[in-house]
Amino acid sequence: MLHISGITKSFGSARVLKTIDLHIADGEFVALLGPSGSGKTTLLRIIAGFEDADAGEIRIGNRIVVQNNISVAPERRKVGMVFQDYALFPHLSVKENVAFGLPRSGDRAGLVKIALEAVDMLDWIDAMPHQLSGGQQQRIALARALAPKPGIVLLDEPFSNLDPGLRAHVRADIRRIIRDAGATAILVTHDQEEALSMSDRVAVLLDGALRQYDTPHTVYQQPATEDVARFVGDAHFIEGVITSEGIETEIGVLPIQDAGLEIGSHETVMLRPESVTVDPAPAGTLSAPRVKNVVFFGKDQLLEIQLPSGLIVVARCPAHIVYSPGDPVHIRVLWPLHVMPKTNENGEA
Repeated sequence: MLHISGITKSFGSARVLKTIDLHIADGEFVALLGPSGSGKTTLLRIIAGFEDADAGEIRIGNRIVVQNNISVAPERRKVGMVFQDYALFPHLSVKENVAFGLPRSGDRAGLVKIALEAVDMLDWIDAMPHQLSGGQQQRIALARALAPKPGIVLLDEPFSNLDPGLRAHVRADIRRIIRDAGATAILVTHDQEEALSMSDRVAVLLDGALRQYDTPHTVYQQPATEDVARFVGDAHFIEGVITSEGIETEIGVLPIQDAGLEIGSHETVMLRPESVTVDPAPAGTLSAPRVKNVVFFGKDQLLEIQLPSGLIVVARCPAHIVYSPGDPVHIRVLWPLHVMPKTNENGEA
């Protein structure tokens, strides 16, 4: 459906996008995930036609919209856009906002009604934007994007203006609406939970480069680089030597996911807080890992644990045992760990 090949972009001497290649299937929901300044919004704007690429090609279906000096106008790309601030016209009613981008010919009223029904906002058809909540305004912005029946819907951090309590509910609704519409969607976000919970695949952009493009489960459980692991959740790393039983580390022989690694090779494994738990060690235990800090959440707690070498690992544990800084503990790993791929000097796998 959407084919992005070799897209680069610089602003002055700053290279914002470094040879981006992405292929997105019909009906797929993809999240562009990265911190501020990673290039994700610039890539979205190039797809929409609001920015020109320096090099590369973009095809929507079999149609070239970006190639060398070719750049099809935004209104001719059949792409809908939902902006961070919704961009509703305050002086226009709901139906007028939704109808704004529709052709003058044809059944505009019918298309507006269909779009508002899709987002469950038909009862608000004559309302003004100031009469709507933030979540309702976002639904109207989505209805406006869906009304022309675009092949692709682009969402530029659309949930950042919503209260945290409302955000999860609205995310689920928007995901369902887009899936029901059969549209291909690309979401720009810096929120890891948002990307993992909404998308079919996640494209992680760091420093203008695409570091990993895979399912949410793979990106989280098997990150391609340490930078990806740290950005997509909390991650710590411990080095060891591969044995026939796993990887031998300073906290014992740990199970690993990866088979076929050379016995005796030096490798690094990733520890997520939920993959680690602890048990109290007897008081006075020598050379035991010790609790450095405790963050209590009620239903569970995060323990920051310092190993004898000084290395820090974090464990997410049940809250029924009270730990204090300085307590000695035994560390247990709950499932096989991911061995980190070797990377080059740029941090790329």
